[in-house]
Amino acid sequence: MKAITARHRDAGIGGLELTEMPYPHAAENDVIVRVHAAGFTPGELDWPGTWTDRAGRDRAPSIPGHELSGVVVELGYGTTGLTVGQRVFGLTDWTRDGSLAEYTAVEARNLVPLAADIDHTVAAALPISGLTAWQGLFDHAALTAGQSVLIHGAAGGVGSIAVQLAREAGAQVIGTGRADDHDVVLGLGARAFLDLDADRLEDVGEVDVVFDVIGGDVLERSTALVRSGGTLVTIAAPPTIRPDNGRAVFFVVEPDRARLAELALRLRDGRLKPIIGEVRPLAETAAAFARRRRTPGKAIIQVATREGVDH
Repeated sequence: MKAITARHRDAGIGGLELTEMPYPHAAENDVIVRVHAAGFTPGELDWPGTWTDRAGRDRAPSIPGHELSGVVVELGYGTTGLTVGQRVFGLTDWTRDGSLAEYTAVEARNLVPLAADIDHTVAAALPISGLTAWQGLFDHAALTAGQSVLIHGAAGGVGSIAVQLAREAGAQVIGTGRADDHDVVLGLGARAFLDLDADRLEDVGEVDVVFDVIGGDVLERSTALVRSGGTLVTIAAPPTIRPDNGRAVFFVVEPDRARLAELALRLRDGRLKPIIGEVRPLAETAAAFARRRRTPGKAIIQVATREGVDH
């Protein structure tokens, strides 16, 4: 099968190449998925799990990507709850070969059935971004109706979903980004938009929750915006400064099949719309990793274009 491989830890994006790899093995409780669309996180080439397995052994060359949508073509021993030919989407394991391939092995517990009227490219944009947004807002920050939340990177993959979920929950949303993101963020339901290049972050005033995906100076300056009893949540890096009389939480998204199924219902009902920034073929994955975001949303890799279970 064709796959994108990362061959050298120190090579970065330059080490990504399209190559032939063995068809994956379905271990116990696995399924093999024919990948139609895949998502990735630009920084994952720096993650330890990209280069080592659960026992810490080197596993290069590795196949990156941890979000996928596709069709089940094979069941491993003991696998229940899914069938061959079923459309699914979800997350691959952090320490196994991932989704940027024609076929991949996935634990069945990390996959959710996908309705026939949801496009694979849309579904592949949801697993990490959707679960990250939900867990940050509600599991870690306990956001409730009537509270205010400042969402950084509000036109990005995670941020755009966070804006929609926070708005649906009845929160007052302020989104940040670049000037070109203004209309997109307000269109998602944010009450106000702040241009990080032109506006003063401090003019936002106090908020109950800050959701940060940027890190660095933006993260540090946001600490002072959290009102007493509020929460700063970030996925960028552990914060070095904590809010006065508030909490600071750094977290890594966790698989959650039940929550992903709930997000899929919102997707089908039209209450949630992931923004797709661009769709590229598998051969252009390295270029997708390398791009600097010029358009809102999440980049998706289209692997297969025809439904089916052939392999």
